[in-house]
Amino acid sequence: MKKILLSLTLIFILTGCLRQSQEDVLPAETATPLPTSAPEAMPQSSITVCLGAEPNTLYPFGELNAAARSVLAAVYDGPMDMISYEYQPAIFTQMPSLENGEAQIVRTPVQVGGPVVDADGNLVTLAAGTRVRPAACRADDCVITYDGVAPLEMDQMVVTFRLRPNLTWSDGVPLTADDSFYSFELHAQTDPGDYLIKRTQIYEIADAETLQWWGVPGFLDSSYSMNFWMPAPQHLWQEFPAAELPSIDIASHTPAGWGPYAVTEWIPGDHITLEKNEYYFRAVDGYPKVDTLTFRFIPDPNTALSEMIAGRCDILDPTINLEQHVDILQEMQTAEQAQVFATTGMSIEWLGLGLDPASYDNGYNPLTDRQDFFADPRTREGITYCLNRQAVVDNVLFGLTTVPTTYVPKEHPLFDANIADLPYDPQVGTALLELAGWQDADKDPATPLRAVNVKGVSFNTQLILNYYTTPATQRRQAVEILQASLAECGIALHVEYFSPNDLYSSGPDGLLFGRRFDMAQYALGVEGFEPPCNWFTSDSIPSESNSWAGTNVTGFRSDEYDAACQTAKSSLPGEQAYLNNYRRTQIIFSDELPAIPLYYRLRIAAARPEVCRFDLDPTANPLWNIEAVGIGETCQN
Repeated sequence: MKKILLSLTLIFILTGCLRQSQEDVLPAETATPLPTSAPEAMPQSSITVCLGAEPNTLYPFGELNAAARSVLAAVYDGPMDMISYEYQPAIFTQMPSLENGEAQIVRTPVQVGGPVVDADGNLVTLAAGTRVRPAACRADDCVITYDGVAPLEMDQMVVTFRLRPNLTWSDGVPLTADDSFYSFELHAQTDPGDYLIKRTQIYEIADAETLQWWGVPGFLDSSYSMNFWMPAPQHLWQEFPAAELPSIDIASHTPAGWGPYAVTEWIPGDHITLEKNEYYFRAVDGYPKVDTLTFRFIPDPNTALSEMIAGRCDILDPTINLEQHVDILQEMQTAEQAQVFATTGMSIEWLGLGLDPASYDNGYNPLTDRQDFFADPRTREGITYCLNRQAVVDNVLFGLTTVPTTYVPKEHPLFDANIADLPYDPQVGTALLELAGWQDADKDPATPLRAVNVKGVSFNTQLILNYYTTPATQRRQAVEILQASLAECGIALHVEYFSPNDLYSSGPDGLLFGRRFDMAQYALGVEGFEPPCNWFTSDSIPSESNSWAGTNVTGFRSDEYDAACQTAKSSLPGEQAYLNNYRRTQIIFSDELPAIPLYYRLRIAAARPEVCRFDLDPTANPLWNIEAVGIGETCQN
C-alpha cells in the first residue's frame, strides 16, 4: 500500500536527519479544558451507532477493518478530511499546495551513490547509466542517461505542514509536532520497506507546530499533501517497544486521540463506549453535540433493522450489509420511520474481459489455447452496448447508483466529460459484432452468433463465453439481467459461481489472478481519490514474474496508456500535464475497453428520524462529521 499516511504513514531517515531535542519542544503540561459555548448545562445525550462487525483493533497504525475505521473517526479528527474528492484541513491551518507556497519544488545537487527516483519512477542508487530527469525536466524528451561524472541537479519536493495552535490529547497533554515525528519513527522501525518511507529523505520538526517533508530527489508525488505522519501520543507510548504497541491496551483498545470523543470502555463481542472529549479543539464551538457515543456490534442486518425500529440503534453504519434491505428502508423513509443514505465513490463493479490469458504468455498456440475472442475492439464495444447495465442499476440497486463511463467517477474533478457513454443498445451492439465478423449464420436469433471472419477465432465458432463470479445475491441478480440482454445480441453465457477463495486465489491456478477466464465479474476500489490508472497498466498484469500480483487481470497492454499513466502520476495537481494525462488514460481506456465498468458500488447507511446532520460522502469516512451529529434536542443547537 502506498500510504498509511495521515492516518498512518511515513518515513525513512537518512544519516544527517536529526530529531529535534526534547528541550526544543513545548513541555507536556496538562492543558486547561476549553470552555464550551453552551450557556447552561444540557441534559446528558447519547447516540448509538450499530456496526456490522467488531473492530479488529483500535491501534491506529494497524491493519484496520472498516468497523475500526468508523470508531476511530470519533477518536481522531483528520488529520485531514477527504470530502467530495477534495482534501480539507482538520488539524492543519491550511492544506499545503504549490499555490500557497507550502509545497515547493527545489533544485538539489545529487551525487553518485545517493538515492534518487529515476525516469521510470523507481527508487535507485545513482550511478553511471541511470536514466534520470534533470531539474526542471518533466517530460520524456528531456530524460538523460547519467554519465556518472558531470554535475547533476534534480527536482526535490519540500512540503510544510503547520498544525493548528493549542491542539491537545484527550488526557489534556498538548499535541505537538514532536508527536508526528514520533509516529514517523515508529513507522520507520516497523515498516522500513514502506513505499513512502523509502522515498522520504527527511522528515523534520521545524518548530512545535511545524513539520517539513523532503522527498528523495526525483520523487514528485502528486499526493504530497498526505505526506504527514498522523500524530501518536509519545508521552503514553514511548516506554513500549514499537513492535509491542499493537498488543498494548492503551494503544489497541483505548488509544488517546484529539478528536471529539475518547474511548472509555470496550466490552468484547458487545459494544464500545466513548465519552465527550473535554479537550477537543472544537469544544469552544459546541462540539461534539452529544455526550456519549456507543458502538454496538450487530453483524446480521435483519437484527440491526429491528434494533433501529426498537430505538436501540440510532445509526446503522455502512459496515452492516443493507444492500438487500433497501426496499424496506425506502418504505420506512416514506413513512417517516427512518432516514436512508446512499453514496458511491471509487469502488466499481467490473466485467473483465480475458484479452490476454496467462496461457498466451509463452506464445499463442491455436491448438491448445482458448481462442482470442476479444482481439477486435469492435467485439468488446459491441458487448458493451449489449449489456443492459442501466437495468441492473434500476432493478438491483434501486436506482441509487449510476453506470460508469470510465474508471474515474463522473463527479471526480479529473473526469473527462467529453467521453461518450455506451448505453444499452442491442441494435448498435449487434452491428458492431457483425463488423467484427460475427454473423447470425442460421438466421435464428435464439442461437449464438458464429465466427465468419473474426480475427483470432476459427470459422463457425459459436459466440459462447464463460462468465465467472461469486454467488453473492446482488451479483446473481445482476448476472440474470446481463445474461438476458447479451442473448438479445446473440451472445450466450456459460455462468459459473465460485467462492471468493476460489475466484480470487493466487495464480497460476487462480481463476482471476491466474488470468484463466473469458469474462469475470469482480470489484476494484481504492482509498483516497487519486485516479487509479495503474489498475490497467502493463506492470499490473498478474504473472509469474510478479508472483501473480496485480489488478490488471485482463492482460491489457498499451504502451500509450502506460506512458500517459506514468506521466500523470509523476505530475502534480494544478499542472496541465496532470490533467491532460489522466484524461488521456480515460480516452485510451474507453477506446480499448479491456474491462467494462458495470456500476458503482454502494455504501448504504440508515438512521432514526430523530438523528440530524448525519450524511454520507463518496470519499469520506462514514462518520467523518460525527462531532456535528445530533439527536432530539441536541439538533436545536
